[in-house]
Amino acid sequence: MKTILAAYSGALKGTGSSILSALQDLSVAVWPCRSKMEKHLQVISVLQWVLSFLVLGAACTVLLIYMFCTDCWLIAAMYTAWLIMDWNTPKQGGRRSSWVRNWTVWTYFRDYFPVRLIKTHNLLPNRNYIFGYHPHGIFCFGAFCNFGTEATGFSKKFPGIKPSLATLAGNFCMPVMRDYLMSGGICPVNKNSINYLLSRNGTGNAVVIVVGGAAESLQCAPGVNSVTLKNRKGFVRLALQKGADLVPVYSFGENDVYKQVFFEERTYWRYLQKRFQKILGFAPCLFHGCGLFFGDSCGIVPYGKPITTIVGEPITVPKIEDPTDEMVDLYHTMYIKSLQCLFDKYKTRCGLKESDVLYIQ
Repeated sequence: MKTILAAYSGALKGTGSSILSALQDLSVAVWPCRSKMEKHLQVISVLQWVLSFLVLGAACTVLLIYMFCTDCWLIAAMYTAWLIMDWNTPKQGGRRSSWVRNWTVWTYFRDYFPVRLIKTHNLLPNRNYIFGYHPHGIFCFGAFCNFGTEATGFSKKFPGIKPSLATLAGNFCMPVMRDYLMSGGICPVNKNSINYLLSRNGTGNAVVIVVGGAAESLQCAPGVNSVTLKNRKGFVRLALQKGADLVPVYSFGENDVYKQVFFEERTYWRYLQKRFQKILGFAPCLFHGCGLFFGDSCGIVPYGKPITTIVGEPITVPKIEDPTDEMVDLYHTMYIKSLQCLFDKYKTRCGLKESDVLYIQ
């Protein structure tokens, strides 16, 4: 009897080991599929933002006009009437949605590159701030992910501070697109909008301005550490007028996610880029990333390169309603030095060499 029980016990143990082994093999087989699915979701999340930025506004404008020629004209008329009544909302703080800012899609967006947000100093909720974001890159992926969503935990890292990423005012003239942008706390980069946020919206506001703008986007390329800043003093003057502290922000890797085709000076295409920049405020860039299905092909999906955004030490700025040029130059020089120090301190931690330098144009 003991012999039989021992044999039966051994058989059970053998069966248990076989089951455990089978489960382990199954998990190994399933895990690559899960990892591949997550990668697909990351690509889709980034692609939807790129396409939204490129075509959503224009597509919705064409659709609205078309609807006036169909049986749905009443819906189009009602939306247009509401659009007219709501026209000034972007200039008056917008219509931020914490629900949209916390969408799961933004975590996939964050993990694709990945994007990281590094805090170096505390920010006081009883002050207002102007963040100078550098560099522009092609699509400002780091700026959008860190300040237009909660994917990197901005509100947890900077409690009491409400970021508002400033972008071209023309984006807020297009139906649907304007609402999509406002839901992320994005505002027009014009004087009325920024004045409202810094003077009529209480404290704890942080307006994020991509200082280099379109001119900087024309210079971006992988491995290039260059910012357009020497003659950009308007944001400093605004900070003095509103008594908002200046905070330098640098995103390592922002220029690495796309490759750009550069046109020589005095060529027709370069002339067109500069004309667009002067008239519309943005410069059309000829760029490419990787393909949607094959990583070694060309497409509009950005390369999955790490983007690390460093939020520097705030520069305390006094409130002067009519600052002199000398005062603006003083704080502009302080800002450049602070940005330079921020770059030099973190460059080796973010994959650059000690010999790499930041070029300020």
